[in-house]
Amino acid sequence: MVQKSDPEPRPRGRPRAYEPGAALSAATAAFWRAGYGGTSLDALSAATGMNRPSLYGAFGDKRALYLAALRLYVDQARAAMDTALAPPRPLREGLKRVFDLALKLYYPADETPRGCLLVGTAATEAVHDEDIRAVLNAGLRRFDQSFEDRLRRAVAEGELPREADPVLLARLASAVLHSLALRSRAGDKRSELAATAAAGIALVCGTEP
Repeated sequence: MVQKSDPEPRPRGRPRAYEPGAALSAATAAFWRAGYGGTSLDALSAATGMNRPSLYGAFGDKRALYLAALRLYVDQARAAMDTALAPPRPLREGLKRVFDLALKLYYPADETPRGCLLVGTAATEAVHDEDIRAVLNAGLRRFDQSFEDRLRRAVAEGELPREADPVLLARLASAVLHSLALRSRAGDKRSELAATAAAGIALVCGTEP
């Protein structure tokens, strides 16, 4: 007679009823709306549907969750920028797409303009937190690099003059992006910032013939 094997032991405690990626996205949105200091643990629990012990178990403390949210935001923003700038889309159109996508993020439908999570919230916390400062610095440099990579290609392929400086032009494009982020959060109209973006593109690419 073949004996039945013992059933596998059941794990103790209640199973996790959340999806970590969705929970982190929800927490990111909460930090984006209110900033680090203005987002309470109760607000994070409400946003993610997780109680405090579950939040701590999954992400660590509030600061660790905020750092994870910043890194997620940078990764997603960099991926969107690279896609928008990728050939065969011309440089001018790629830059316009980057700025259009940014404004769409900064002005969510039926919500108060929120600007950029990284620029709008991490800049304040970076003054007294070395880890947040490092994420902010690395994030801004990654955005610079996306612009610079595309601008170098534009010079090589004749979209820009040979004497154009991709590093400086990338900093200029990033400066436009940061301005859109700050001024949207400060209450400027979206149409005004779209005009600012268009002027920035003209500075980088030159005036269209």
